[in-house]
Amino acid sequence: MTTTLYGWGRMFDLPCPSPYVMKADILLQLLGVPFARATADLDTVGKHKAPYVIDDGQVIEDSTFIRWHFEAKTGRDLDAGLSPEQRGAAWAIATSLENRLSQIMACERWLIDANFNKGPRQFFMDVPETMREAVIEQVRGDFTRTMQGAGFARFTRAEQMQLARADIAAVAALLGSRPFLFGDEPTAADASAAGVLVSCNTRFFESELPDLIAAHSGLPGYLERMNTRFFAEDLWPPMG
Repeated sequence: MTTTLYGWGRMFDLPCPSPYVMKADILLQLLGVPFARATADLDTVGKHKAPYVIDDGQVIEDSTFIRWHFEAKTGRDLDAGLSPEQRGAAWAIATSLENRLSQIMACERWLIDANFNKGPRQFFMDVPETMREAVIEQVRGDFTRTMQGAGFARFTRAEQMQLARADIAAVAALLGSRPFLFGDEPTAADASAAGVLVSCNTRFFESELPDLIAAHSGLPGYLERMNTRFFAEDLWPPMG
């Protein structure tokens, strides 16, 4: 039996440039699933995004569906031990971070010229030089239109940071003084929270997001615990 998680390895002073790949990596580790890691080829999968897993020949796309697939396969529940109220809070905080804070983080990287040129531009280095700028303009334009349609790019940067501040404060309040969101051991919600917050916390980019995290005394230690437990070693193959 073989299981391979497809995504990307260390970039931007992060274990991975994608919060969702980090989330999937943590989920598989929490479930005790033996797996390999390989660089994604988005043209080979239907949703054209990572993470995806190939498990004994079956393709599973999206971090949440990856979780559900392997919970069913292993007979494990990553929220075992949580009360109904905690399960609701876990789902709410995860979806809030993934569906808003992660999008604000992406706007910081893709819509701020200096950040884009330092970071996401690296994704296009394999495009022939004669075509590269045209491809970048198209992809970045598509991203801008997507963010406009979702509403995030309609906010000023200051407004985006106001929303980010509230989302980060909510995680800090839920965490309190506990080691992990719901106790002494991480659950699926920690995989989502760490994926997004670790992505926000890099100083590689010019952004207020790391300062918003540092404003809460419990969050830096929480992210350090998650990094140490799940990403102490860089196990991803080099890109390229």
